[in-house]
Amino acid sequence: MPRLWFRAKRYGWGWTPVTIEGWLVIAGFVAVILASTVAFVHRTRAGAGVGFATILFAVWILLLTGALVTICWMTGERPRWRWGKD
Repeated sequence: MPRLWFRAKRYGWGWTPVTIEGWLVIAGFVAVILASTVAFVHRTRAGAGVGFATILFAVWILLLTGALVTICWMTGERPRWRWGKD
């Protein structure tokens, strides 16, 4: 079995990173979100269409989040609702 990058959370549903690869994925996700936010703010302050920029930003965030969930799903334990130790 390959080494898991993400382990299922002990409480609730989801994952937590457990290897350097997992932490790098999370760090990359946060960095891209921050850079996208800065670009969005700059674009709206520059006078671009706020409505279109907002829709574009929301779609971009949804795509990034979908990519993160896909990576976690492929490289982590299968998630399920948990309530403490199994």
